[in-house]
Amino acid sequence: MVRVVRFHQHGGPEVLRIEDVELPRPGPGEVQIRVKALGLNRAEALLRAGAYIETPTLPSELGLEAAGIIEAVGEGVNDFAPGDAVSVIPPRSMVRWPAYGEVVTYPARLIVKHPPSLDWQTAAAVWMQYLTAYGALIDIARLSGGDAVVITAASSSVGLAAIQIANRVGATAIAVTRTSVKKQALLDAGAAHVVVTADENLAARLNEIAGPQGVRVVFDAIGGPIFEPLTAAMARGGILIEYGGLSREPTPFPLSAVLGKTLTLRGYLVHEITGNPTKLEAAKAFILEGLGTGALKPIIDRTFSFDQIVEAHRYLESNEQFGKIVVTI
Repeated sequence: MVRVVRFHQHGGPEVLRIEDVELPRPGPGEVQIRVKALGLNRAEALLRAGAYIETPTLPSELGLEAAGIIEAVGEGVNDFAPGDAVSVIPPRSMVRWPAYGEVVTYPARLIVKHPPSLDWQTAAAVWMQYLTAYGALIDIARLSGGDAVVITAASSSVGLAAIQIANRVGATAIAVTRTSVKKQALLDAGAAHVVVTADENLAARLNEIAGPQGVRVVFDAIGGPIFEPLTAAMARGGILIEYGGLSREPTPFPLSAVLGKTLTLRGYLVHEITGNPTKLEAAKAFILEGLGTGALKPIIDRTFSFDQIVEAHRYLESNEQFGKIVVTI
């Protein structure tokens, strides 16, 4: 028997339960991992609340990121062996391949031997944030030196990853945050500029920073009314990549800016990278190299124990964090 986190009904963090379950041995092409740490993501809170793109059959497990030691391998697995220190690439379905457990089973194709310099907490905080930011900024937008990129929800783990990736390729990272509380921390994290929407006119400030040429790339997790000032500051032929939808307000379609500047507004999911073996290998190489050189370094906001999973989810929904929330086992 192993302990896992499950929920029997949708709701707030309080619906999460730690339960004992039987775990079968790994099947062909699978590995089993003794988990040392979990990385928490907003998608898990949405699944728990019944608001995610995936609809689970209840009771359901959950979780997208883990790091630990391989305990067993299934038939046909040759690249991994018991004792290997590994981390997990987020699966397309966390219901099918959940991470919140003392021992978890994953397809070997979603397992990475992470750099030995990473501790368990850091290793569990790598793949969702960097794959998400890489897919948008490098694979889709082809961000490069000389570009300016606007990053909303900049204090999230993905936002911070985007800042680091922008800096790595020589682009100018413009962080957007709601209040001034995290402004200095964002500057310390590598943002070239920080725009505080509670205190500043977003479009005017972006135009001041980017100049008449405008911003070519916008990486947005919010949607809602922010769409209009974002597009107003964009360059002709620019691209806005939407990967979130945190705003509870309607998102207007900025028709004049889209037509006048021939903008591209594009929805994006990290599955575009994780589901494409060629793109995934390129992303892994980029990220592992960046981790090795120190250009990419996950920022851990707070660590909880496995028994504190309810408290960890409460904190996840507080919007107070700066970086990644990690759970240790």
